Amino acid sequence: MKYVTLSDIAQKTGYSINTVSHALHDKPDISPKTKALIIETANQMGYIPNASASFLRSGKSKCVAIIVGDISNPHFSIMIKEMEGRLREQGYTALILNTDENEDLEHAAIASAIGRGVDGIIICPVQISEKNMDFLTKCGLPYVLFGRYFKNYASNYVVCDDINGGFIAAEHLIRLGHKKLLFVNVPQYISSSFDRLQGIRRALMYPDAREASLEIEEIALTDNEKQVPAILENHRECTGIICFSDLIAMQVCHYLKQIGKRVPEDASVIGFDNIVSKFCFPLMLTSVTSSKTKMSIHAVDILMEAIANPVFKSQVVLPTRVVEHESTMQNG
Repeated sequence: MKYVTLSDIAQKTGYSINTVSHALHDKPDISPKTKALIIETANQMGYIPNASASFLRSGKSKCVAIIVGDISNPHFSIMIKEMEGRLREQGYTALILNTDENEDLEHAAIASAIGRGVDGIIICPVQISEKNMDFLTKCGLPYVLFGRYFKNYASNYVVCDDINGGFIAAEHLIRLGHKKLLFVNVPQYISSSFDRLQGIRRALMYPDAREASLEIEEIALTDNEKQVPAILENHRECTGIICFSDLIAMQVCHYLKQIGKRVPEDASVIGFDNIVSKFCFPLMLTSVTSSKTKMSIHAVDILMEAIANPVFKSQVVLPTRVVEHESTMQNG
């Protein structure tokens, strides 16, 4: 495929390459009539501006990398779409990279984004260790964390109030009369996992929860199908189940059915993320939510500020609430 160049347009219109370039960049030294002719000719010829040349002139690629742990998770898919739309409004394109919650793949994703000359990075970090944060910080590229944060870094981030999220999830089930609770969590090195557990434990300290008990099981992010059935089999007495995410909650509902338990008649299930706000499922999950749209917009807007001003810092914590649907009910 042969790309149309400024030289091609100049030859077609009879103007110089410099005049064509000025017209396509809407410079004031070119008359409206000449601009209109050159732009119309460029469009007819299928001209596409050279992003690399623009990058060399301005030092800006107008591209931002969005790095997430699992693109197939609807929670991330929803947010990527929101971020991409917000970036487009700002004149940016998005480069999407997936890490599979793997630290080595995350390092490779960061390096790839930097190698492609992105102006900044929006990332939901893996958090197994801090080495990729060290790498990202040393690179000096503006970045924003979303969904998770590091206590030891004064990074820009947007998260939801996960401590309150855990608290209100447990409170919701306790209020419905559930006394034996199970929390199907992911490893606690993830900040949102750790914070949600603290919130759940806090709810159990209140007088209304005096008779309630909590059992905790952690699953590897990539091994749900093997671990979840065994967890549910070993905790049949639990009638209230809190899940780290809606995706895990969906799997829990599936495997509960396989062991002969109905949702919500025999077990109430509550997740996090409220993905049913954007999708319809056979079972509409009760879920803890903060606004995915707000988080996405905040992440993009903070990054734009950080690109313009490298010393800019912002840390946003969004409120959480329970959205009650079909997967929870009064116990007994």
